[in-house]
Amino acid sequence: MASTPKASASTELWIALLGRRDTPADGLQDYCIFLGEALARHGVQLKFARVEWVERGWIPGLSQVWRESTNWRGKWVLLQYTALGWSRRGFPLGALATLAIARGRGARCAVVFHEPFGLSGPRWINRVRESCQNLVVRSLHRFAHKCVFTIPLETVPWLEKAEHKSVFAPIGANIPEPVSAPNVERKETPKTVAVFCLSQPPNREREVRDISNAIRQIVMNGNKPRVIFLGKGTAEAQGDIDRAFASIPAEIVNLGVRPAEEVSRTLAAADAMLCVRGELYTRRGSAIAGVACGLPIVGYGDAAKMFPLGEAGVHVVPLGSGEALGTALAQVLDDSGLRERLRQKSLRAQREFFSWDVIATTFRDALRPAE
Repeated sequence: MASTPKASASTELWIALLGRRDTPADGLQDYCIFLGEALARHGVQLKFARVEWVERGWIPGLSQVWRESTNWRGKWVLLQYTALGWSRRGFPLGALATLAIARGRGARCAVVFHEPFGLSGPRWINRVRESCQNLVVRSLHRFAHKCVFTIPLETVPWLEKAEHKSVFAPIGANIPEPVSAPNVERKETPKTVAVFCLSQPPNREREVRDISNAIRQIVMNGNKPRVIFLGKGTAEAQGDIDRAFASIPAEIVNLGVRPAEEVSRTLAAADAMLCVRGELYTRRGSAIAGVACGLPIVGYGDAAKMFPLGEAGVHVVPLGSGEALGTALAQVLDDSGLRERLRQKSLRAQREFFSWDVIATTFRDALRPAE
């Protein structure tokens, strides 16, 4: 389990409690790092702890939690919940055991629901898994002192209205905000389209096909864009990308996984972001990274149903509308006025909703010390 230096007497100490470590990039750990940096500006030190059940097994992992939690009495413990963070096969009962230990040690427990309901599927085992996950999230909610949801509360189907111990705090970008003003309008060509992260197979093939079809449509209109792939899943997709773009005269660059600072610089220098990993929604981290960098975002979805991401500079079409996707991207690249309006909307949404300082303020107001 990770540790950090002790907080000073004037600093409040909280603990971020994580489960399985993800590779090659750990989005939850990045989330906690950025949240911790923002909380520090609010007089809170966020110490990291991890239940190493993958490396050591559940009994040794929980025993370690029991030993290290002797100093957690009266402190806020923020358990980060995703189903696979607490189970290899999506039966996250270990999260309940961990929360029980923290409560037993006298900690004030908050659960951050990155997945607030079970994931469904067509097979009977998927239905059993979904039922188990729904049982776990309801139980975590019941036994936690506070709950933080990364989607608006009214979109959580099982949550009662006017529920008193839950708050909504959107996730922020897991990359630094650009130091300079994002992407001052450039007159030179080619225009650059950024694709940040791709899914695993079999969805990856569909995503690359949708991207190539959109770019093909732009090329047919007489443009020759530059397409930059970067982030999780893009290096593994190189073969699919080569085949999909073999007959398309566009400049293709695949950077793969890069340091967060380089990702920030690359996105800020682009003209637009193309998001085709299903419909856009509030927890789509790749899109939120684009918002932080002031990018116009073209993708699938319904802006009226994805608050607060819909407040950003998104230009969306219905899911699966490949021709409309290419048309929307062409409009953004060809119309400098539209592109600038979308960029300003993204920057405003970043300041109002997705800034880590705004998110930290929500946490700090929600987790006031007990009277």
